[in-house]
Amino acid sequence: MAAQAQRRLPEWLKVKAPGGRNYLELRQIIKGGRLHTVCEEAHCPNIGECWDRKTATFMVLGDICTRACTYCAVDTGKPLPVDALEPVRLAETVHTLGLRYVVITSVDRDDLPDGGASIFAQCISRIHKRVPDCKVEVLIPDFQGDWQALASVMDARPQTLNHNIETVRRVFPRVRHRGDYDLSLELLARAKELVPNAVTKSGMMVGLGEAWDEILETMRDLRAVDCDLLTIGQYLRPSSKHTPLARWYTPDEFRELQEEGQAMGFRHVASGPLVRSSYRADEQHEAATKVSV
Repeated sequence: MAAQAQRRLPEWLKVKAPGGRNYLELRQIIKGGRLHTVCEEAHCPNIGECWDRKTATFMVLGDICTRACTYCAVDTGKPLPVDALEPVRLAETVHTLGLRYVVITSVDRDDLPDGGASIFAQCISRIHKRVPDCKVEVLIPDFQGDWQALASVMDARPQTLNHNIETVRRVFPRVRHRGDYDLSLELLARAKELVPNAVTKSGMMVGLGEAWDEILETMRDLRAVDCDLLTIGQYLRPSSKHTPLARWYTPDEFRELQEEGQAMGFRHVASGPLVRSSYRADEQHEAATKVSV
């Protein structure tokens, strides 16, 4: 009975099936541009809401990841060669959609010398040139600690540099065995060293077996490297092959985590059952940049 209760989706996690006019239009435009979105590949529960608002998170460098994180729905395997024209098509799609804030992420490409950093940099530059008023947020992998690769991304001046810590230190090796908790923290610290006024961001999932105090410890670790923005959302198990769900967190618990984060000094904390890294990212960035320094 307990296992059945854990599998049963709480009411606060149930969302309307996608299908609005804007959703269908955006899907057609993305398909026509031969682009991928993390909204689709990661089975994001907010796809209907976000696409109906004409916002999406684009996933560059293909849809096959070189890692196999046990919480993630994205396919793992041998990726296809890099598409050199992808940044051009992405910029044109952003222009067609009339976007003013765009999020770009990627699969891990450990097969590439720079981890795909040059494509991120080109995407940022192309969008800024094609749509000067559009702000760009990049959600990047760890580039295996290649700080020259990170520097090339920061040189392109994204408005927000996002890298997800994903979970607490103890759980991290179990779900991200090819990543490194301290390396992720160092990446966020080095981004600030490269561009001191940069807005940095990270995100966490809860429900992977962490303790409450461990969540707070991770939040403090992020603040220790001057991370500005934080997202916290509920882990949803993609399939029976992925890491089992440990527990559901209630909306009240997410509100408490938001209050804790604000007290720690984050410039903005988005915390809720359905919050994901790029959920209403434009609003979060705007709220952060309105804060007087």
